[in-house]
Amino acid sequence: MKYFLIAGEASGDLHASHLMASLKQHDQQAEFRFLGGDLMEAQAGTQAIIHYRDMAYMGFMDVIKHLGKILGFLGTARRAIDDWKPDAVILVDYPSFNLKVAKFAHNLGIPVHYFISPKVWVWKQWRVRDIRRYVDHMYCILPFEPEWYSKHGYKAEYVGNPTVQEVAQAKEKFPVFADFIEDFGLADRPIIALVPGSRVREIRDNLPLMLEAAAHHPKYQAVIAGAPNIEDALYREVMGAASVPVLRDATYQLVYHARAALVTSGTATLETALLGTPQVACYRFNGSQWSYRFYRRLLSGKYVTLPNLILDEALIPEKLMHLCTVDSIDAHLTQLLADSAERSAQLDGYRRLADRLGTNVCTDTAAQMIVASTK
Repeated sequence: MKYFLIAGEASGDLHASHLMASLKQHDQQAEFRFLGGDLMEAQAGTQAIIHYRDMAYMGFMDVIKHLGKILGFLGTARRAIDDWKPDAVILVDYPSFNLKVAKFAHNLGIPVHYFISPKVWVWKQWRVRDIRRYVDHMYCILPFEPEWYSKHGYKAEYVGNPTVQEVAQAKEKFPVFADFIEDFGLADRPIIALVPGSRVREIRDNLPLMLEAAAHHPKYQAVIAGAPNIEDALYREVMGAASVPVLRDATYQLVYHARAALVTSGTATLETALLGTPQVACYRFNGSQWSYRFYRRLLSGKYVTLPNLILDEALIPEKLMHLCTVDSIDAHLTQLLADSAERSAQLDGYRRLADRLGTNVCTDTAAQMIVASTK
């Protein structure tokens, strides 16, 4: 069968490439055309129609500035689908673009499968109307999403979470602590991992607070998880006179071997939980109380971090905007470094989180469903 996939960012390229591998296992005649990246190209053995790096526009102003290009990409995707007439269109997150493609494919009578639901339960809930109209099958990677969709008159399936498998596979190759610190030239002291995000603004906003909070604990060494797309010069600029190691391509190992972690809110909070390291979630942004109130009104739900959302409880301290201060971060960090009730409660919550996520290989589960529904 013929499958047309669209992934508009690096994480989507990763997850889509794994899905393609699973589709090939369940459909030996599988053919692919796609908008995506290098990993998808390797699986398909052919070049992407459009590479995701050319589609990577974020934020309202960035989109407006490049609207002509984006509309051109949309036209290219539509023509490719119309010309090739695939048996299924498979969309991976990236909702602003992909929901427009879903409408087009649906109107052509082509089944539309959505792998990794857009976070409509947090932001832009009105998109569920388009999902009901144009998406035949929704495959969710967060266990509470099917229930949310059900309340909005739509059936979705939970297929498992890719981070579960990624972390489990990585942990099998981790060295012991002594080898880890030797490999990276670290001191023989317990570690506080600083995970300040992968964007310049996130690092500028959060890393200074993380560094200052960690400095309150001189018996520990702070170590920064370096993002692959960020130059060392930025970390040196933010650190100032401080001298803190920046580890590249070793975030999972660093977090796993840390006594505790300070983590910018995002997927990293789920990864940290699955690695079993107590954490404080930090998201300073502009530090404005007005912004905090504004975004709290726009966002649905009580929590922003994935572990808290999945368990529907305040497992991880969420220090957001004006509430994200050195003192507020350190109040929790001090407890998590000790053998405290707060530390024990977080570790117990991580075990419940793992049970809730399950052990399904999500791409394999989704591939079986796609192939079965397309035959």
